[in-house]
Amino acid sequence: MSLEDAELLGYFSITIKPLVVNAGPFSNTVKRKLARFSEIDKNEQTYNLAAYLIAQLGKNFSDRAKGRITGQELLEAAIRQTQILQYQAGGMVAFVEADNKEKLLSFYENYGFKRFDTRQTTSAEESHELVQLLRLL
Repeated sequence: MSLEDAELLGYFSITIKPLVVNAGPFSNTVKRKLARFSEIDKNEQTYNLAAYLIAQLGKNFSDRAKGRITGQELLEAAIRQTQILQYQAGGMVAFVEADNKEKLLSFYENYGFKRFDTRQTTSAEESHELVQLLRLL
């Protein structure tokens, strides 16, 4: 296959972002793991840490690309890449921000992500709520 024949099937981005995690929805086991690599605010019951944000996860829906990669395969590739980064640079948490749609949230939860908070987008044009989900690496 030549470079001219190559086609973009999907994409994602990964960045490191500061994250504040509400301790409420997590088991004591997860809280202990979070405590190992975060700063705890006992008054607010939150953990402050740096985490890998998997963002802009998207597939090419053109007729030529249809069926050549699934959303699951794309998310698995993003998680594998995050684990490589974790091995090279450290860190223990990956997170995603998703529209508040049950089918989408279930998709992430099937891969071990757990809901922990919401936030409003800052777009002046069309502000909406995003659900934040995290996964320990």
